Amino acid sequence: MEPLPLVCHPATPCTYVSAVTARVDRLSEDLLILYYEIVGDIDQLQLPPQRRSAHTDGLWQHTCFEAFVRPDGVRNYIELNFAPSSEWAVYRFDDYRRGMTAVEPPHAPKIICRRREDRLEADVDVHCSGLVPRTELQLALAVVLEDLQGRISYWALKHPPGNADFHHDAGFVLKLRAGDVE
Repeated sequence: MEPLPLVCHPATPCTYVSAVTARVDRLSEDLLILYYEIVGDIDQLQLPPQRRSAHTDGLWQHTCFEAFVRPDGVRNYIELNFAPSSEWAVYRFDDYRRGMTAVEPPHAPKIICRRREDRLEADVDVHCSGLVPRTELQLALAVVLEDLQGRISYWALKHPPGNADFHHDAGFVLKLRAGDVE
């Protein structure tokens, strides 16, 4: 899949970033590879120090890569958070922002971040077995960026009207068919 542009929410402008993109490859019915790229003055980003890969709550409050995944046509979904530190979180929701449960997946996501002069890249391997069925999926891809002053900007494939809300139905615009295996 080609990289897709993420759009900054108008209420959270970000002048030091010129582009944020994301893409997904489905290497098997069980394995998703998520790629994120931020281009701009990366020195303005607040980046956490490298840590041991482990489930960590609250990652979305700082610089974080996110994906929301649900089977096509249903209301329940999972939220995936990945920090540049290599920490991660997985949550299951029964419906829009309801019934949140932390999930310990059978295989922890593998996060590789690379910082270059004008970009930050993240590749994330997510084994979906036990998280979502092997069927057509709808995804909402998003990024939270925190600058050195603690200001947050929200980036998504599509934002709903009003406040930034990555859980909203309007964000689930990317579809992967069960047979979309590369």
